[in-house]
Amino acid sequence: MNIARIHMGDTLSEIAIHGGTVYLAGQIAEDTTQDMRGQTREVLGHIDRLLADAGSDKTRILSCQIFIANTDDFEAMNEVWNAWVPEGHAPPRATVGVRFPDPRRLIEIIVVAATNQVS
Repeated sequence: MNIARIHMGDTLSEIAIHGGTVYLAGQIAEDTTQDMRGQTREVLGHIDRLLADAGSDKTRILSCQIFIANTDDFEAMNEVWNAWVPEGHAPPRATVGVRFPDPRRLIEIIVVAATNQVS
């Protein structure tokens, strides 16, 4: 099977599709002046857009890894996440605390999802 790469740059591809599975690169907020809720909303918007580009959507997420700079922000992140995830489609998920190279970055999310496109 072929591997399709979408939105490819020198360092990474935003999307890779293989065998009916879509893999997204870690998504971060561009506007780092926002608080955790704002950065989470922005990141989830990036995920929505990229999944659409890959022929998928948030109801098809197979797994999710969430990295947050401050575990005290877990509830704020989770509030936005829970409003975003469609009822009955909460994927397996892990959330861990990390130290980002840019201290203004509060969250990064990595998603793997099913897609209808097979490469």
